[in-house]
Amino acid sequence: MKVEVIDYTREPDRTVAVAARLCYSPRGIDDIGTGMEDREVRWMIRMLRERGHLSPFEHASFTVGIEGLSRVSSHQLVRSRIASYSQQSQRYIDQRGFEFVTPPSIDGDPDLREQFRRHLADSRKLYEALCAAGVPGEDARFVLPQAVASSIIMSKNARAWLEWFEVRMCTRAQWEIRRLADTVLSELRELAPNLFAIAGPPCRARGLCWEGAHSCGLIDQITREPGSFRAAPERKETEET
Repeated sequence: MKVEVIDYTREPDRTVAVAARLCYSPRGIDDIGTGMEDREVRWMIRMLRERGHLSPFEHASFTVGIEGLSRVSSHQLVRSRIASYSQQSQRYIDQRGFEFVTPPSIDGDPDLREQFRRHLADSRKLYEALCAAGVPGEDARFVLPQAVASSIIMSKNARAWLEWFEVRMCTRAQWEIRRLADTVLSELRELAPNLFAIAGPPCRARGLCWEGAHSCGLIDQITREPGSFRAAPERKETEET
């Protein structure tokens, strides 16, 4: 799997902080960002998180390109809103040489791996036969397995990305999309370290778990770790600031 940030809001941390400052300041648009130092940017973003005032986060957007993602996971992606998507078309692109994703649970067993690959080879042969018989690609694709790798570009604002990380980085999320979320977060933190400083599953980001009886139990460990949850250290620094 390959992940690349294609485009993003210039100075995303500062953009969000300036938007938030406008909410609390009588300054005009021309000078609302004047004199805002990095320390104030950090403080402003942390204050927004603590108060649950996340609408300013929507002013920073990030567009990410992904290659080598199975159709299983790309179908999960498009269920997330608010977002924009552009995916490689199986209708217009010849799939006879398709690549595929093998789940670790199958790849680790030689017998299962061989059966899996044989099934994919049979699917490819049937696809090729249908195309050779004059069946349109848009119909021949019906025999393609969900393991077929695809490419997709998606755009979200920072708030939407944070909500997506909460769902897709949970230990109960499907393994491939969880791996994708880990990789995307690593990339976005390089560009906006303050916006994504507190990001991840709700147990890490909020100090709570939504899974109820299905919880993995990590929340119990986190609540026992001194300083692991965001509220205490952030409020201390806010008071000092």
